[in-house]
Amino acid sequence: MGRKLKYHEQVLLKKHNFLYSKRDTNLRELHVLRRYGIEDRSDYLKYNRLVGKIQELAHRLKKLPPTDDFRIATTEKLLEKLYSKGLIPTAKSLEQCEDVGVATLCRRRLPIVMMRLKMAENVTAATNLIKQGHVRVGPNTITDPAYFVSRSMEDHLTWVEGSKIKRTVATYNDKLDDYDLIGA
Repeated sequence: MGRKLKYHEQVLLKKHNFLYSKRDTNLRELHVLRRYGIEDRSDYLKYNRLVGKIQELAHRLKKLPPTDDFRIATTEKLLEKLYSKGLIPTAKSLEQCEDVGVATLCRRRLPIVMMRLKMAENVTAATNLIKQGHVRVGPNTITDPAYFVSRSMEDHLTWVEGSKIKRTVATYNDKLDDYDLIGA
């Protein structure tokens, strides 16, 4: 264990926090990591870079004249892409690209979408269900909680065939079929 600290050593330790340095600590980053259940800080940094590139592209497009053919075509492509990914509510104007943030990208992660669809009570439970292999998107079983769910794939989010969770939900809703019991 070691020796007991002297008074002046205790005072110095109270003044310094060795777990976090000032340049590493960003309260907004910590809040987003905790709220959306992001386990890997590098995911947050990737989202941050991506948001910066989207906003930079929108800013550069705004500098072009409004009647420019390149601006019109690129704006339509950008807005359609962001709308299909679920990052903006409508594909109307470049003003919406400025509202895209890290939290917007985090809301499209699989655990958050599961919470919104009432498949899980909280982010931790959703993350555990994903890691255990109970969730599929389309035909693929997903085990990565960082999986990005686009607007079109959100409709194909279901439980894996033979999952006990699926059986429990079907039993609760009185929709359990005997044929399902044979396959599991």
